[in-house]
Amino acid sequence: MSVKDFRDLHHGRAPEDPLVLPGPWDAAGARVFADAGFPALATPSAGVAASLGYEDGQAPADEMFAAVARIVRAVDVPVSADVEAGYGLPARELVARVLETGAVGINLEDSGPDKVLVDPRRQADRLAEIRAEAGDALFVNARVDTFLRGVSDPVAAAIERARLYAAAGADCVYPIDAPADALPRLRREITGPLNAVGCPGTPDVPALGRLGATRVTFGPGLLMHTLDALREWSTRLRG
Repeated sequence: MSVKDFRDLHHGRAPEDPLVLPGPWDAAGARVFADAGFPALATPSAGVAASLGYEDGQAPADEMFAAVARIVRAVDVPVSADVEAGYGLPARELVARVLETGAVGINLEDSGPDKVLVDPRRQADRLAEIRAEAGDALFVNARVDTFLRGVSDPVAAAIERARLYAAAGADCVYPIDAPADALPRLRREITGPLNAVGCPGTPDVPALGRLGATRVTFGPGLLMHTLDALREWSTRLRG
């Protein structure tokens, strides 16, 4: 499946049928999701970092790109790569390195390793540079971190940022951790596909779609569930 096919998966969907993109942290997990019939996957940076022995945001870029490449090689469905805030790489190098992995998309955050929001116009300029370098070869999911960073009116701030990012060429916007009751307003005021996060405590996937989500990703949530299961089995094995 090409990047065009991946992009097409985000359009023409029924409200109760958002695109579900599980987040594999390694090749074995990617195969499980692909074999289950999911049409595409989206790596979570926190999950991949944990699988490599690092805290979220601490994995070196070389190791992250190598992990994404292994995931891409393991499956025959398109993979989008979470590249955090871009590892300080200029747009040309970032695009080249992502394309080298075989990934068809990226997820790019608008706050850096210091957990501080980047100026929205500066981030829009960076997205425009990435779009210019990638052309149509990458699907760009622009993460909006206003709900993570203590902004006084995170919904309004998310809408402002999302509009700038879409105008700069982002294919989809991702107001991460937006509460379910904010999704209808975000859907009304943002043009184009809208990514929501699925996790315990949120509505199920069809409900997220009816609230306005075009696609649903899970961050490191699926890894956390897997680790919980391993802890349970570890307790059983110890007797």
